[in-house]
Amino acid sequence: MSRATKIVATLGPASSDPAVLERLLRAGVDVVRLNFSHGTAQDHRDRADLVRETALRIGKPVALMADLQGPKIRVGKFAEGRVMLVNGANFVLDASREEPGDVNIVGLDYKALPRDVKPGDNLLLNDGMIVLSVTSVRGDQVHTVVRQGGVLSNNKGINKQGGGLTAPALTAKDMEDIRTAMSFQCEYVAVSFPKSATDMEMARQLANVAGEAFRHKPALIAKIERSEAIPQLEAILKASDGIMVARGDLAVEVGAAAVPALQKRMIRMARAMDKVTITATQMMESMIQNPVPTRAEVSDVANAVLDGTDAVMLSAETAAGQYPVETVEQMALIALEAERADEVELDSSFTNKHVGRIDQSIAMGALFTAYHLGCKAIVALTDSGSTALWMSRHNIHVPIFGVTSAPNSERRMALYRNVRPILMESHTDRDEALRDAERLLIERGALRPGDTYAITCGEPMGYPGGTNMLKVCRVN
Repeated sequence: MSRATKIVATLGPASSDPAVLERLLRAGVDVVRLNFSHGTAQDHRDRADLVRETALRIGKPVALMADLQGPKIRVGKFAEGRVMLVNGANFVLDASREEPGDVNIVGLDYKALPRDVKPGDNLLLNDGMIVLSVTSVRGDQVHTVVRQGGVLSNNKGINKQGGGLTAPALTAKDMEDIRTAMSFQCEYVAVSFPKSATDMEMARQLANVAGEAFRHKPALIAKIERSEAIPQLEAILKASDGIMVARGDLAVEVGAAAVPALQKRMIRMARAMDKVTITATQMMESMIQNPVPTRAEVSDVANAVLDGTDAVMLSAETAAGQYPVETVEQMALIALEAERADEVELDSSFTNKHVGRIDQSIAMGALFTAYHLGCKAIVALTDSGSTALWMSRHNIHVPIFGVTSAPNSERRMALYRNVRPILMESHTDRDEALRDAERLLIERGALRPGDTYAITCGEPMGYPGGTNMLKVCRVN
């Protein structure tokens, strides 16, 4: 049984060496995340080139995801780099302050904070480790009292409990970073802190304009990390190609206890709407410094897999950790074991599925047929990858092979759960295309003489959205 759940890994100092990157891809990484919160435009271009070259050399389709920084909702810097805040002390956040801060006051990267808060609001800093209660707002200064103290260092993030910060999802830096990502035709762009469908629509328009010179349109991933995004989830999903369950900032805003149920709800809704999902944040956090994960981390990854997520993501674990390759190996093993234990009930998942298009009906028919006939594989000849995506929204222990002549579609399908992308030369003759697809699967060891498989395609060949044929074949 091959692993169905995909792995997203963040590139950083610990993984940018060509030899380490190759080991990561061989260990199971399917999507490489470029974190635009760090590094220059040229750094990202160089790393993208390295990923492309390495993936081509080892013969593995790997997608690139540009993760935009979003608004900098952070405190400024301290004269000593950090301060110790004690319970009950007064502390001022000053939007006009330029000089380094101290134990009494610090500047802000987010200048609009005084307009967004009022007395009684709680501000959570450093991923909720420090809690400040607002006592008053005086001009550019937010006066607070420390409710939960601790060490506060330079540029730590600020969240408002319950949400309500007005920072736009797309900054001037993000707009420039979108242009950078389109210069190397990134398959996915992850948008940080969207609050509404409008944020995603604006990002898509910017990305499409920036990619027009390259005839490239990326898929957009909405990072769900603001409490305001939860009531707008369905609208955000409609405006996106997928979501990331970004559990860090989301947990700070809505409370950590609410996140597991939200994770399940988001994955369930995304799958029902034919969108992809990535589950992220602290999945294997202890492996930044330790060679093995904790039992809780193993359960966390396994539960995300059982929830039906397309991918599980690693951040600092592969960007700056001491054991990047070992972390990917452990995550791949956990995912595989969870999938083995997952019971498939395809019929029940079809009960309420409504399809109004021929190509979607063919995709559903292929799943139903392969499940009941015990096929060894489902093969989707696809231009855009949509047919393979629709098939992958339902759990089935039959591998789906997305066969395409478009390199961008091949890489994009690397994120889809249970889809194995294959690049095949373009054909105008249907029978020739079917023979070539069968040959490729035999060469890869996916099919053997006597095996039955289901294959879908469009006739005439080469028209996006034209899948209209399902055929059941047996290998001679």
